[in-house]
Amino acid sequence: MQAKPRPPATRKQALSAMDHLIATHLVGQHEIAQQVGLNVTDLTTFAFVIEAGDDLLTAGELAERAHVTTGAMTGILNRLERAGYITRRPDPADRRRVRVAAQPDALARTREIYEPYYERVSELFADYTPDEIAVLHDWFTRASAVAADYLEEHCR
Repeated sequence: MQAKPRPPATRKQALSAMDHLIATHLVGQHEIAQQVGLNVTDLTTFAFVIEAGDDLLTAGELAERAHVTTGAMTGILNRLERAGYITRRPDPADRRRVRVAAQPDALARTREIYEPYYERVSELFADYTPDEIAVLHDWFTRASAVAADYLEEHCR
């Protein structure tokens, strides 16, 4: 596949486009969270649980990813458990810890909402060469690290 010609863009234009994407995503996450009866932080935490798959995360690992305290994570997990989204399982290596698993029916409900979106994004990725996708992946990964570092430095 040959790269398609792309319109030129400045850093300022790229930053503006990123801001619009983030804003649209934030509004969408809020609306989806309302649809499923959760708040955005709880929905984001559930997304981390889903992403982990069979490699179940601990409450501490989830707190780190969601940028909340372990005490706040306990409340989040309590709400998710009451709502039927997760279950807590004893850690086989350390019985004092628990690991968090998605409930299958909650996972199915969530996938019904997100899969059509991810299909559209996948169609968009189809317009890019493997080399361009590698650049996008690199940029998203590095930008996520920059954002996490900034949160840690300025928001905690």
